[in-house]
Amino acid sequence: MIQLTISEDAAGQRLDKLVRKALKGVPLSHVYKMFRTRKIRVNGARGKAEQLVAAGDVVVIRGDEERLLAPAEEGGAPGAVKVTFRVLHEDEDVLAVDKPAGLAAHPGTGITGATLVEMARAYLKTPDDLPPTEFRPSPAHRLDRETSGVVLVAKHRKAMVRLTEIFTSGDGMKKSYLALVKGKMPRDAGTIDLPLSEHEQTAKSKAQRGVNFQEALTRWRVVSAAKELSLLSVAIETGRTHQIRRHLEAVGHPVAGDRRYGDFAFNRTARQRWGLRRMGLHAWRLEIPHPRTGAPLRLEAPLPAELVEVLSRANLKAPEGAAAARPSARPAAKDGPER
Repeated sequence: MIQLTISEDAAGQRLDKLVRKALKGVPLSHVYKMFRTRKIRVNGARGKAEQLVAAGDVVVIRGDEERLLAPAEEGGAPGAVKVTFRVLHEDEDVLAVDKPAGLAAHPGTGITGATLVEMARAYLKTPDDLPPTEFRPSPAHRLDRETSGVVLVAKHRKAMVRLTEIFTSGDGMKKSYLALVKGKMPRDAGTIDLPLSEHEQTAKSKAQRGVNFQEALTRWRVVSAAKELSLLSVAIETGRTHQIRRHLEAVGHPVAGDRRYGDFAFNRTARQRWGLRRMGLHAWRLEIPHPRTGAPLRLEAPLPAELVEVLSRANLKAPEGAAAARPSARPAAKDGPER
């Protein structure tokens, strides 16, 4: 038998979601069978999958504890996690970091080495033995692996819920990027209002109802320009997957160094002439209501040194204050613990 007492931070979750976290290695079908056969109880009463748990609730999962938990215990202990991001802001609710290019936010297919989520937990010294039902610090939004810049990490569940609401609605939030793009823009500023196909739409969904297009709006302004390369300040009013990269490619000015949506011949030129060895996209500024106080939280990540060097070689200028001199992947103020 497994007994869990719900903490303040774990409260408010659906019971089935909490049980699935507790029994990571148990097949989903078996978890719901346990609900049907009344093997999951809350405060002595039959547990219902959709009910929300409250602080102090006692959840009992009937069964062989060793067998239920064995899959979650498999695997050796990972090594030490080296923290490579810079800390921009930290308080009791959030951690804001400057993510270097090349660092994936989350584990996934084809991802090797430590990710941002693991580094954040190492930096915050999240206990390895934290129960699976408890919240672990996690990025509240995504940033492409090859994009550098501001990322917010939620330290607890309430902060994550509120930040997710803000990032979904966009209320009170402003995001600004710096993008190195191919060629010279036709004017000093403009707007790209072009619906984008849903990035994760399944083949079955496409077959049944066609491609699902989503509203997408990107505003850009020229910061500095040459004949073959321009630096743009870009703001997005919608958060579609790869929106900036897809929009700029659509108007004939793809992000330099973009290996997915870019101009491959131009990428070679950018590498040879200006030494660009990464994608030229940087999440420069983020203004967002604080998840607890609602006060504006204003964050800014200076351009990484490698992009400052490219600008210099291309005779382009960064926005005032954006090119603060610093190493591109300087470690955070404190090291992560052994894991």
